[in-house]
Amino acid sequence: MRLLVLGGTQFVGRAVVEAAVGRGWEVTVLNRGSVEPPPGVRALVGDRTTEGGLSASAEGTWDAVVDTWAKEPSAVQRAARSLRGRVGRYVYVSSLSVYAWAPPAGYDESAPVVEGARPDAGLTDYAKDKRGGELAVLESFGAEHSVFARAGLILGPYENVGRLPWWLTRIARGGDVLAPGPRELAVQYIDVRDLAGWVLGAVEREVSGPVNLVSPQGHATMGGLLEACVSVTASTPASTSASTSASDSGSTPASPATLRWTAPETVLAAGIQPWTELPVWVPPASDMHDALHSADVSLALRTGLACRPVTETVADTWAWLRTLGGEVPRRPNLTIGVEPEVEERVLKG
Repeated sequence: MRLLVLGGTQFVGRAVVEAAVGRGWEVTVLNRGSVEPPPGVRALVGDRTTEGGLSASAEGTWDAVVDTWAKEPSAVQRAARSLRGRVGRYVYVSSLSVYAWAPPAGYDESAPVVEGARPDAGLTDYAKDKRGGELAVLESFGAEHSVFARAGLILGPYENVGRLPWWLTRIARGGDVLAPGPRELAVQYIDVRDLAGWVLGAVEREVSGPVNLVSPQGHATMGGLLEACVSVTASTPASTSASTSASDSGSTPASPATLRWTAPETVLAAGIQPWTELPVWVPPASDMHDALHSADVSLALRTGLACRPVTETVADTWAWLRTLGGEVPRRPNLTIGVEPEVEERVLKG
């Protein structure tokens, strides 16, 4: 298989590239050239946001292209028009956010999507931008040759948002940890490597259309996720662990981490924001939980999705974090993690 990846050096794109190279595919990446791509690929330099920025890919042909763009839909439109007739299948990594808020528990790919999205739009909001990206692909490739990987929460090595890295570094510091309950609360996510594996399989199987991509119901709970964090950080020498502050770097935790499960009502009453200040968690029986952790993924499973255990995702993310020398990647301008003084206040009651 000949694969073109637009980007290919960060998180999802990098995982796709590494998986494709591992399968022996012929992989080309097109990006700005500011970050070294994984080994074993052909690298083209271009910037899709500038006039003529896709010229480096003007002569090639590929079986498929994978595009993870999350900003203005017009950039997807530009890429799709440039590649029309030279690529067999356009895989666009979209998002569950394209569904009109708030989708009911158990929603599948037939749920209504946001209105007002346009394929030629500039930067608007995330939901409309992702839906606009889908429309841009449809415009040039049609439904038969378009694949929309509607991913939910994505975790795993190289995560550049900072959700699982925050939990790992917080728990590595030890002491009492505010664990938002209930412990058995269902969560849905997808390991970035499982997402990449599904994408490549979708190309091989000639899948088309939108597919919800997160783990199936019952795959993981908040308790399972955080307890895996406790286990993996406790088994790692503290002197080599990543840390959330310079003062903690290389220090031994005052005590092993103890998860203090706290009622959702208590967490919310303290003004703590779900999803961001306590990453991954949203209160049960809420619109947010229905939207973020209750999607129907029957179609994904029928088309090849396989999800590794949460313990593997956590352990491999921790192993990667330990190579960064204390740096915790985070998306700029996004609040991740609760402030220590707020956590302490809630724990003291």
